[in-house]
Amino acid sequence: MKVIYKMELIPAKTILSGYESGENWFGKNYNMNIYKGCCHGCIYCDSRSEVYQIENFDEVRAKEHALALIARELASKRRSGVIGTGAMSDPYNPFEKKYRLTRGALEVINEYRFGVSIATKSDLITRDIDVLTSIKEHSPVLIKITITTANDVLCKKVEPHVAEASRRFSAIKELSDNGIFSGILLMPVLPFLEDNEENISEVIRLAHENKAKFIYPAFGVTLRQNQREWYYKKLDEYFPTLKQKYINQFGNAYECRSPRAKLLWQLFQNECDRLGILYKMEDIIKGYKQGYGDNQLSLF
Repeated sequence: MKVIYKMELIPAKTILSGYESGENWFGKNYNMNIYKGCCHGCIYCDSRSEVYQIENFDEVRAKEHALALIARELASKRRSGVIGTGAMSDPYNPFEKKYRLTRGALEVINEYRFGVSIATKSDLITRDIDVLTSIKEHSPVLIKITITTANDVLCKKVEPHVAEASRRFSAIKELSDNGIFSGILLMPVLPFLEDNEENISEVIRLAHENKAKFIYPAFGVTLRQNQREWYYKKLDEYFPTLKQKYINQFGNAYECRSPRAKLLWQLFQNECDRLGILYKMEDIIKGYKQGYGDNQLSLF
């Protein structure tokens, strides 16, 4: 893929969401999206769905004056907490190498003494270990790296424009070696492609070898609206026999749970327990927040 290092800026009034309790998705209290759209080209991406109303989804754009907005918003927050990023657009897309907006945001977050929870498919995150280490001195830091298959060849088909799985495993090791609480989002596990014992066992083995603290799985994929059309188009392109299997198995269901989910969950649970890898949401949250109090900022 040819990457053009020119990015459109779009107007924005805010960057951060309102305060949340932090009891649900990985303990985050705020959500932050500096970029809009994604050029990873993953065949299964839910953010491509019409419900999110992102036009020209494959084009990455950045929010104008993002760092100034983040600084202003953090200065006004009554409660500190963990800022999550990476839900709708990867904060380490190819443009980040040049524009460094995510790094700049982390520096601002560090200045205002908030924590971070980052989801990415890029090993570029290792560039910012120094800032993440500084944040960790005062607030929780969690890094979630998505890996759906241990096979680099399959990886390049289902996630064509991102770092191969092997590079992402190496990134986890480098982060962990620097004391940063890091692990794997094993999701989605694509039915008939990735939902086999060999793949799940290999992901767990490599996670352990590369010092991942946790793996959080979803044995299946969600499909809706134009996302389904995109996914089936890509199945026809790379795996010509699979679309009909999906139609026969799932029809128009939104949740396409692997037919082998129960078997895989038992294997997954046994191996993670044996190797001491966390996999329950409450344990992951407790693990990376351990030693940090409930920071309450002054009302003034």
